[in-house]
Amino acid sequence: MPRGITFKHVGGFQHIENFLTRMLKNDLYTALETYGQQGVDALSRVTPSDSGNTAQSWGYVITSEDGIFSIQWTNDEMAGGIPLVILLQYGHATGTGGYVRGYDFINPAIQPIFDDIADSVWKEVIAR
Repeated sequence: MPRGITFKHVGGFQHIENFLTRMLKNDLYTALETYGQQGVDALSRVTPSDSGNTAQSWGYVITSEDGIFSIQWTNDEMAGGIPLVILLQYGHATGTGGYVRGYDFINPAIQPIFDDIADSVWKEVIAR
């Protein structure tokens, strides 16, 4: 006997339809602006710094393509043509043959923002 998934639904789809309608009206874009800035603030607070330039160089870009929205956090501070935050995050060789170990500061700072986004979307979907 073939196996399958049985789906039983009682009620309507009004909540999810309302949610999707709001998303089509770019309410999601407005919400992502808030999360983008929260990410910049969080990353700025935890970025290791000597001068403060790297911590102050965070920004974000929101894109939408085929209904898929994304946030990209950026940092424009460069060292030898390489984003300095990449060198700080993953480590790098020195000019004298040494190595500077990386320090994972990005992921712990940005994870709470991802969690907030997921929680917010879920609450919208199940709202009554």
